[in-house]
Amino acid sequence: MAVSNTTGTTSNAAASSASSSTTATGGAAIAQNFDQFLSLLTTQLKNQSPLDPLDTNQFTAQLVQFAGVEQQLKTNETLTSLLSLNSAGTATSAVGFIGSTITADGATTRLEKGKAEWQVNVPRGGAATITIKDSKGSVVQTLTKTLVAGDQSYKWDGKTSTAQTAADGEYTITIDAKDNAGAAMTATTKIAGVVDGVDFTGSIPTLKIGAISVPIDKVKSVVRTN
Repeated sequence: MAVSNTTGTTSNAAASSASSSTTATGGAAIAQNFDQFLSLLTTQLKNQSPLDPLDTNQFTAQLVQFAGVEQQLKTNETLTSLLSLNSAGTATSAVGFIGSTITADGATTRLEKGKAEWQVNVPRGGAATITIKDSKGSVVQTLTKTLVAGDQSYKWDGKTSTAQTAADGEYTITIDAKDNAGAAMTATTKIAGVVDGVDFTGSIPTLKIGAISVPIDKVKSVVRTN
């Protein structure tokens, strides 16, 4: 029975060594330590109890498990390489947006020289309370406007509720819309502008329109500016 205990200790040491090596050095270590793994299995066989020999199925299962781990690590390495290539391709595509006029989902656009515009879509005709806020979140204009079903544009001349001229900058629109029957409905907005930069610090590239950030997956259309 003492021999059997040695067998258990040797087996546990083998498993611990293989696990530690895998964690420390990844797939390369798995391949390099394969001979060591076989050597440990051989030692385990030599020290097994004659009265309770290692089951052939258990021996085979250990080999299969080791091979499975090696294959999974190699698959992970391949996927990591593919993701890196995909990220590089996305970055290259994002740079290609610079100088183009894009339309994208969003509620914040730039007021410049007394002009700001949003594309608005509602499912049904009705009326809406439109609120415009500056970059600090302060309300600068509130008004009521009739909306038709479908796409339409809303142009703001930069005049505030007190008839003052708002300073150039970024402004956000909020639309509280109701149809002709008085039922609330969702109004979606889009913005447009010329891309002048790209930010790669996030998980996906972000296109820059002045101080406005537009995730590349929010872009709906692109027009090349000559």
